[in-house]
Amino acid sequence: MKRFSALLLLVPVVAAAEESEELLSAAALAADNQCDPAAGGDCSLSALQKRSQKQSVEASEEAHGKLWGSCAQYGCSHSYHSWMGCQCNSACAQYGNCCSDYYSICAPATQPANLALAIVPAPEPTAGDNSTAILSRANSTAIPPRANSTVNPPVKSTPGQLYGHPTPGASYPAHAGFTLMLVEEFNSPIDLDSDPIWTWSDGGLTEGQVRFQKQNILFQDGKMKILVSSTPAANPQTCSHAEVADIPDKPLSSGEFRSRHNSFRYGRYEVRMKAPSVKPGNPSVDGNFISTMFVYRDAKYKHWREIDFEITGDGPAAVTTNVLSADNTDRWKSGIQESRQVSAPNTRTDFHTYAFEWLPTSITWYIDGEKVRQKTGGGVPIPDMSGKVMMNMWIFGENYGFGGPQGHNNVYPMESEYDWFRFYTWDGETHYPCAGFGAGCLTSDDQYLSGNNPCDGIPQIGTVYGKDPCTAACHR
Repeated sequence: MKRFSALLLLVPVVAAAEESEELLSAAALAADNQCDPAAGGDCSLSALQKRSQKQSVEASEEAHGKLWGSCAQYGCSHSYHSWMGCQCNSACAQYGNCCSDYYSICAPATQPANLALAIVPAPEPTAGDNSTAILSRANSTAIPPRANSTVNPPVKSTPGQLYGHPTPGASYPAHAGFTLMLVEEFNSPIDLDSDPIWTWSDGGLTEGQVRFQKQNILFQDGKMKILVSSTPAANPQTCSHAEVADIPDKPLSSGEFRSRHNSFRYGRYEVRMKAPSVKPGNPSVDGNFISTMFVYRDAKYKHWREIDFEITGDGPAAVTTNVLSADNTDRWKSGIQESRQVSAPNTRTDFHTYAFEWLPTSITWYIDGEKVRQKTGGGVPIPDMSGKVMMNMWIFGENYGFGGPQGHNNVYPMESEYDWFRFYTWDGETHYPCAGFGAGCLTSDDQYLSGNNPCDGIPQIGTVYGKDPCTAACHR
């Protein structure tokens, strides 16, 4: 999704010294987690709110330098907590989502000689389970995280496990050099407040007319639908955790489905989707919309990395592919992006499969299995840092400067439909994604200002031009 306009005002040029921002002490977090469920309180929400209030508190000497996403920070527990980026309970090894320091902090007597052996395949799936066995990955060349970044010991998602919500017993296509790790069929609703992989955005582009909210992400008829409505977002807070800024009122609302963490890097990304009709029943009418699937580095204002498909409203076959790479940039400019419109079928009348393969030395885009573009070097660098998977739809500003000039034809509500999403990790990638698609292997840079919404439990670690980021309250 192109963050397109020179109107972008978000800020941070962050000095290297700020990369390890002050973190909450283990003692403070333990105190935050003291909650009596019998008293009717929402314990995870209570802890979240306390963390938001304490973002500017200096960490104690003992906690300084520790990464968020560790048992030293969370404390040991006996059950799963959806707000935690990785887990600190006795079942975490079974499900592959232990924090990297679980054994040293919570279970030293059971620590295996090789920590990686603690992450074992989940049991055979049962109805409703979101993990099932697939073929193991072949041996491959290690690709480390980006240099000069603080990193937890790599505790990577287990090869041989399929995460997400696949169809039980289904057989999925294989792609040489890649291993399937994540499938979303959208056959049943995903709880975007508790799912360990996915969440929602509270953002809104400066150059756009929409504010994102959870209510505009629908799961119906075996599909995910993202709805643009002429009804503004319900009781929006000015502060957006996703944009790390205050957002003015927007006349329209929409949704952005996104992964919780910057934990996706080299691999094959596939989505089967259909763009909206600007006028119901008449897909030939052009208007204005941008319907997307992309990988995006949050927060972009320090390291902007992006690879995407954008389907736009200026024609029934209007599809743009983009790659962006920039550092310390708070606004879009032409030098950070390479865009190319590609040949496409009618995007509004039928579902089509859009895919890209992201490798260290190339990016290749496909539509319905046919290669439509390949980038191998020169110009904008190929992104080298992990990001989040995102899918959204938005409307450009009233001048309709991108996405189609005939926005006056738009009839709301307007919806884009997603039939399924698949992620195949590259067999040469040995660092990302983290175990259970959590936060256990993320670097300090991966966690910089990476919140998505005020209810996701992810702290906004970092500053904006030396000032604490804005915070919003969680209202469920």
